[in-house]
Amino acid sequence: MLSDSSPTNPLWLLNNIAGLRNVVGMKQLILICAFIGMASTAQAECYADYKAKRDDPLQLQYGVARVSDKACSKQGAARELAPRLKSAGWTLLTVVSTFGPEGLAQRKASAGPFYLRY
Repeated sequence: MLSDSSPTNPLWLLNNIAGLRNVVGMKQLILICAFIGMASTAQAECYADYKAKRDDPLQLQYGVARVSDKACSKQGAARELAPRLKSAGWTLLTVVSTFGPEGLAQRKASAGPFYLRY
């Protein structure tokens, strides 16, 4: 009551253990959400579509490959893809472009068996 000024329990608001448990629980929840948010932004995906060839007999391929985030440029993707392709007997001709996961669906049919192979 507002008109009751008797000092029955004046420190009740400061010593509310139930409320303190809720605050600690909320802090933990906020920390968990922050860690999940940081983890999802740290895992950005980068892909490159490329053209490669194999000699004797001449074979050409168009493919899509995942590249690391630090190699998410044409030059970086070329440095990363060339050794992968070479180990399978292919020579990288060019990296057409780099893109995120939003560009995968439109390139899947064109890449055929070389979709995310290397």
